[in-house]
Amino acid sequence: MMQTMGGRRIVLMGAAAAVAVLAFLWQTGWLGRPGTQAPEPVVAAPAQPPASQPALPPLEPEAPAAPLAAADVAGALTELLGRTALVVTDDFPRRFVATVDNLGRAHAPPLMWPVTPTAGKFTVQEEGGSAVIAADNGARYTPFVLLAEGVDAAAAVQLYARMYPLLQAAYLELGFPGKSFHRRMVEVIDLLLATPRPPDPLPVQLVEVKGTVASQQPWVRYEYADPALESLSAGQKILLRVGPENQRRLKAKLAELRAELLRGAPRR
Repeated sequence: MMQTMGGRRIVLMGAAAAVAVLAFLWQTGWLGRPGTQAPEPVVAAPAQPPASQPALPPLEPEAPAAPLAAADVAGALTELLGRTALVVTDDFPRRFVATVDNLGRAHAPPLMWPVTPTAGKFTVQEEGGSAVIAADNGARYTPFVLLAEGVDAAAAVQLYARMYPLLQAAYLELGFPGKSFHRRMVEVIDLLLATPRPPDPLPVQLVEVKGTVASQQPWVRYEYADPALESLSAGQKILLRVGPENQRRLKAKLAELRAELLRGAPRR
């Protein structure tokens, strides 16, 4: 028996195929407890970076010859990605910074994400008396995975470097004085790369809602049945949710972007 989840859509584009990070992943419906309030700014513990990469990234990317003006951001994104309805260019630097940072935290509120919702509805099915994510659910993310894979990593990082002054300013405005967004970016990518490979099929369960009024939107109340998986960061849980094959492809792109982000950057 298949059960459909409609309603609230949460999409997570990879650290923007536009700026070098496609912190990707897109989901509809929320796997976990709903909520729109951003969590307190507690920095998530970073995963160990690959042995072939520097343990500590530089404070900022290599300075570009021509920093990007705020008025030119939308045009630069279109030049990199082509005309696509998947990306929200309005107030992009702030959306991008907030999304990347939240991917490393317990919750990633969708209000500021720089992407549009995925089509279709999240679905689960019964297997062995338990609810699992439906086998065909990952197909809903195909347009975003293809967008991420089609982005030239070197060109994306060049745009990221040109946009970096705007990104760093937005990061400071969000409440991180004296902190480097570039280091946070690499830290979050490392965290995503450390996401465990999900079991297939992946068991989920409805969150118990206490009270006398029944929930009218049960699709926003699913969480992973395994407490260890449910305790992962928002970005890691999204990578689990998109399915094993999409996770593999997105991780490969993240690793490529990480290498470009650190290539030739000065130590500071």
